[in-house]
Amino acid sequence: MSGADRGASVGSPSSGSDEPNGAAISGTVRLGQDIRFVMIAVGGGAIRVARPIARRHLRHLETVAINCDPRVQDCEEFDRRMCLIPEVGGPADTCGSPLAGAVLARAAEPALRRLFDEAHFVTIIGSLGGGAGSGVLPNLLELASERSRHLTAFVLKPFACEGERRAIADRTIGRIHLLEGFSDLRNQNRAALHVLDNQSLVGPLGSRAFRSVSEHWAQIIGDYVEQNYIDVAEAFLHSMLSAAIPATTVVAPPTSVIGPGIAPPAEILPPIPAQHLEAELTFEVHSAVRPPPAP
Repeated sequence: MSGADRGASVGSPSSGSDEPNGAAISGTVRLGQDIRFVMIAVGGGAIRVARPIARRHLRHLETVAINCDPRVQDCEEFDRRMCLIPEVGGPADTCGSPLAGAVLARAAEPALRRLFDEAHFVTIIGSLGGGAGSGVLPNLLELASERSRHLTAFVLKPFACEGERRAIADRTIGRIHLLEGFSDLRNQNRAALHVLDNQSLVGPLGSRAFRSVSEHWAQIIGDYVEQNYIDVAEAFLHSMLSAAIPATTVVAPPTSVIGPGIAPPAEILPPIPAQHLEAELTFEVHSAVRPPPAP
């Protein structure tokens, strides 16, 4: 079942519109269709983190797995799986080279760009230190910055004992900070970068750190997406559309700010300010809800 199929209509009780795959009419805005939530995992480590999130089947959320290893096609929890290596005549993977990953990302740019068509709230999880995470992720962030309205990036930094991979991760984080499109969105409070350091789990989790790292980050990221994006969007649209009189007229949004459900954990930076989310959803409601034709 795709994320779009899981999208539910949110509208005034009297709208009665259940038009499939068409434009939103009669006071109905469909989360998951008219307003898209997309989560993309890039690299083997990121896919391991995202798999438990995909299994949660968060409402309205589309999930995508991207890697340079053909085994990504076995990740059936995801709505879409993309292997970036050529079908014939190419290497089996990047052999851990970020440069090789970047070359593959540029070759696949048209397909990667289409992932963000009409995307509103995008979450990207990248595992740094290898060919896919450190090579593909920066290119993917720039493509996402061109088309998405709000963008959150979670990057996973290897343990200190992983040596060269951790050094590659540090260089990739520095490169991400220099990405022009992503930096512009961050300056507009429409994007955020969260660095999740595996080494920080050694103390709290002790010997369980290596076994539990994926589950730990999955719980945090999944809760973050649900509570700071999906819950807020649902509450705001319900508050606007249930107050619409008549059903096809959207009234001005309330003055009070609808904030996130709970504060993010200590590992996570503050979410995008709720007033920015409100402004974006206000725009979407007005653009998606059309008045009835004149008699």
